Amino acid sequence: MTVRVVVADDQELVRAGFAMILDAQPDIEVVAEAGDGFQAVGAVREHRPDVVLLDIRMPGMDGIEAARTVCAETGCRAIMLTTFGQDDYVFEALRAGASGFLLKDVRRDDLVHAVRVVAAGESLLAPAVTRTLIAAFTSGAASRPLDAGRLDVLTARERETLRLLARGLSNAEIAAAMVVSEHTVKTHVSNVLTKLGLRDRIQAVIAAYETGLAVPGRLPP
Repeated sequence: MTVRVVVADDQELVRAGFAMILDAQPDIEVVAEAGDGFQAVGAVREHRPDVVLLDIRMPGMDGIEAARTVCAETGCRAIMLTTFGQDDYVFEALRAGASGFLLKDVRRDDLVHAVRVVAAGESLLAPAVTRTLIAAFTSGAASRPLDAGRLDVLTARERETLRLLARGLSNAEIAAAMVVSEHTVKTHVSNVLTKLGLRDRIQAVIAAYETGLAVPGRLPP
């Protein structure tokens, strides 16, 4: 299956470079390029791609607003691009529905891998961005907390899975910690996302911190 991609960046050379790298892959097709958020939203509405790469800072409509629009209207998954490792807008972009966050100096192979991972329904964050996200909770920069009672719909094992997700563990690592199979973990993760109405693992991590299920710097029991 070919992954259809829209690349949006106000810098033409950056946009063209990313598009060239992705279009050279046998399983990826760049269906459109955009120079600002308005063009990006228009391109997603017209071409219905699987993934859109959005520069977080663009004229007119920025990448965050564009992500919020396309994620709400379509099944397209957004990867945010930035030149800053500790961007002030990381948390806001993830809350807007972004499924990935990469620095613009990302290596060629990592860019391609990110598109494939996000298109497959997973989430992806650069390590520097993960540190920024956790720092937001530590400093209280995150927005209003959710009602912890929202987690009452989860079983004990699903809560444990969510706590481990918040630590950034992979399915294999969660399986080892819980002494279950990876298939069981995948089922728990799917149940967590469905019951809480979340798009992906990133939003699950955010929900874990916002509800107090996970606390920065504290390991789950």
